[in-house]
Amino acid sequence: MIDSAAEVHPEDRAANPYSSVVAAHPQPFYARLRDECPVAAMEGMPEGVHIISRYEDVKFALKHHEIFSSDFVAVDIGQDRPLIPLQIDPPEHAHYRRVMDPHLSAKELAHLEADARRLVNEVVDRFIDRGECDFHAEFSMPLPCLVFLSLTGLPLGELDRFLTWKDNIIRPETFDMDEAAAIRRQTGADMYAFFEDAIDQRAANGTDDIISRFMKTEVDGRLMSRDEMLDLCYLFILGGLDTVTATLDCSIAYLAQHPDHRRELVDDPSLIPNAVEELLRMQTPVMQVLRVVARPHRMHGVEMKPGDHAVVMLGSADTDPGEFGADADLVNLHREANRHLAFGGGPHRCLGSHLARLELRVALEVLHERIPDYRIAAGADLEYSPGIREIKSLPLVFA
Repeated sequence: MIDSAAEVHPEDRAANPYSSVVAAHPQPFYARLRDECPVAAMEGMPEGVHIISRYEDVKFALKHHEIFSSDFVAVDIGQDRPLIPLQIDPPEHAHYRRVMDPHLSAKELAHLEADARRLVNEVVDRFIDRGECDFHAEFSMPLPCLVFLSLTGLPLGELDRFLTWKDNIIRPETFDMDEAAAIRRQTGADMYAFFEDAIDQRAANGTDDIISRFMKTEVDGRLMSRDEMLDLCYLFILGGLDTVTATLDCSIAYLAQHPDHRRELVDDPSLIPNAVEELLRMQTPVMQVLRVVARPHRMHGVEMKPGDHAVVMLGSADTDPGEFGADADLVNLHREANRHLAFGGGPHRCLGSHLARLELRVALEVLHERIPDYRIAAGADLEYSPGIREIKSLPLVFA
């Protein structure tokens, strides 16, 4: 990469955020992007894929859907139609948010805290006496799923199937793009078939889980169609079963390697809400989101044309000294101003952010009360997945 993005060939400003090396320790990569080429080109891809990395530019891209669209073509993950509301731009997007936001507000979800705390304790009970665990497999993967499935009324006995679907869609085990697309397409078909039946059951039985409530709530004077409900459920299962897992992985791996910060939380649990925000900022699990350029736009000398793609680097924005100051690359559990973009921004800001915050806060509270002293097992090599920074295995040992 080089100092100016203007008047150079894309190959001369190429970068690749989809690397396991970058995912494991992304901050130096982010710094190079911001400092050397704030609108980079995607390595190995044709011209027309732009990587946006500075805080103000990322915030602009998230806010201006008329330029950087969340249209269906931005991300193909096996779905038949745009995922609601993620791949619907305003003004239609606002219609769905008005229906969904009240059911996922902090006030509406507050009643889940007692159940979430009970579930965290039950999960910890399974391994605490051993003095060791694979935190990813035994805690961060099952916990968000149990909370989410309870919220949606989906059967807990199907957990393994849901987790397989989630991984097939987000990180299929193949490097062949055509094979990955085929896995996503078949998995998508299986998910649609499952939710067809789930919707029928709710229509017949009158249940009161969150999916049932969405079915009964009007969008501009009408109920959602079956296809709209299917698309909403498709997104729900991916969002509810993956991003909190990745956030817990990243947060606990960091704290296990930084005992000074871990001790701060043990000594003063009132810092935990701040810690949730600061670790989301510093460890941003969703490294980037994708957008489609809808109309011509020029940024840092780079011409973007309709049909181009933008890789909007949330993680880079969240460690930008231009927004967070000279200590942007350090965790500060007392940080006062923390306008991080880990949940995105603009009209498509994460629908489940309040649920995620509740789960993360309760998890950190219970963990540091019951297991105050933990570390990563000697010799462990942590493997982070790119894109969404889940850790394949996180072996912890504790007293």
